[in-house]
Amino acid sequence: MPTDDLPETFHVTTDEQLRAVSSLTRHRIMAVLRFEPATITQIAERVGLAKGSSSYHVRLLERAGLVKVVRTRKVRGVTERYYAMAAGSIALPDPGEGGPDVLMRHAVADLEASQADGERHVRMAHLRLTDEQFAQLGARLQALADEYRKLSDPSLPDSSLVFALFHPAQGEQTKGGTK
Repeated sequence: MPTDDLPETFHVTTDEQLRAVSSLTRHRIMAVLRFEPATITQIAERVGLAKGSSSYHVRLLERAGLVKVVRTRKVRGVTERYYAMAAGSIALPDPGEGGPDVLMRHAVADLEASQADGERHVRMAHLRLTDEQFAQLGARLQALADEYRKLSDPSLPDSSLVFALFHPAQGEQTKGGTK
């Protein structure tokens, strides 16, 4: 499917859209659709859902504007719809202080569901950076993710890259060291 006409980013702005992306099941459906269109049956098989459940979740995503029908075809008198993402990526609003970060929760759930004996690279590093270094690292991480997104081949197995660069809450630390 040509993606030239797709907007690069879909900005989640409404409560309906936020509810749609907050579901782990719908997150996994969108992951199926990130590289190529799929039918309800194909989505159900990839995600491990019943076709009825798959259809329900796809309808919610479609109503929220996150996925769209990109092609149809007649199969034995029934119209088969192929769904795809409505944009190259989705930008969520900042959850605010103390709010749940939907992306990180989905990423952790996907990591926990991944094959434990498969190759995984998981690392956490605690850093002390100037504001300039912090901004530079954020930009480098984003550029690296963008570079590899462009290299993605839909015929290869899925891989997920998740990163979070943030300043932790200061309740457990003071500027000079630990409490």
